[in-house]
Amino acid sequence: MDISIVIPLYNEDESLPELYSWIERVMNKNNYSFEVIFINDGSTDRSWQVIQELQSQSPNHVKGIKFRRNYGKSPALYCGFKEAEGDVVITMDADLQDSPDEIPELFRMIKEEGYDLVSGYKQKRYDPISKTIPTKLFNATARKISGIKNLHDFNCGLKAYRKEVVKNIEVYGEMHRYIPYLAKNAGFDKIGEKVVHHQARKYGSSKFMGLNRFVNGYLDLLTLWFLGTFGKKPMHVFGFLGSIVFFIGFIAILVIGINKIIDLSNGIYHHLITDSPWFYIALTTMMIGTQLFLAGFLGDLISRSSSQRNDYQIEEKI
Repeated sequence: MDISIVIPLYNEDESLPELYSWIERVMNKNNYSFEVIFINDGSTDRSWQVIQELQSQSPNHVKGIKFRRNYGKSPALYCGFKEAEGDVVITMDADLQDSPDEIPELFRMIKEEGYDLVSGYKQKRYDPISKTIPTKLFNATARKISGIKNLHDFNCGLKAYRKEVVKNIEVYGEMHRYIPYLAKNAGFDKIGEKVVHHQARKYGSSKFMGLNRFVNGYLDLLTLWFLGTFGKKPMHVFGFLGSIVFFIGFIAILVIGINKIIDLSNGIYHHLITDSPWFYIALTTMMIGTQLFLAGFLGDLISRSSSQRNDYQIEEKI
């Protein structure tokens, strides 16, 4: 199969028929073999009924996954990637702001130019300023931390991947914003960008507004940086910090010992070591240093081994 198109959605019943018709038109024009995988992320409108209707009309091209409740975009992509069978996997949003007309060029860049991943760049956006300015700040930070200097829009929903990429990365939590970074950490470092057309929303309103998405975005970026740098070797960071703190405690013990020896040599016996602030510095730093070492050992044992990280309740598949 040439192309799998993975579309996560939440309450987008109005746009789905038009979106699928547009995709089908582009696929037939270019003679691609294809499948469209809709992931209904706990919608409360008629989205699932619309998906069922589309599947009955095009049983060879439409797949549907229905979550029992709203989990978020990353879980939807994770489940869609598991089902994808195409040589090239395309992700796009369901709100008609991503144009299916971009798919042939994205497909060509993967197949002919050898990219592992191609991310869309919405150079001209039709989003409110409350969304565009934080997005620019977020992307600048992501470029700096990830080291992927050529991407301007990490969170663009329109992306293309070689099949091997989506089968070898784990998208969990809210990590969909950092799929290029996840791919790079997995060894897929030929990452490109294509300027894509961004359309104004035709139906409804955005489901991804609010300050918390930007705060969470930065927290997720820090988490991914830590896991990418120390995820397989947590002892390196915790052991290093523990060594520094333990060394401070060792210096404090030396100061206490030297002071006590000086007191005894001068015949001063009434000074207790607990009267010195160095005693409490030594006690505290030794305990903290030991705890950091233990955290490193435990981290090595359990790092990224949760068996239920991607356990989502799927109500129905078609």
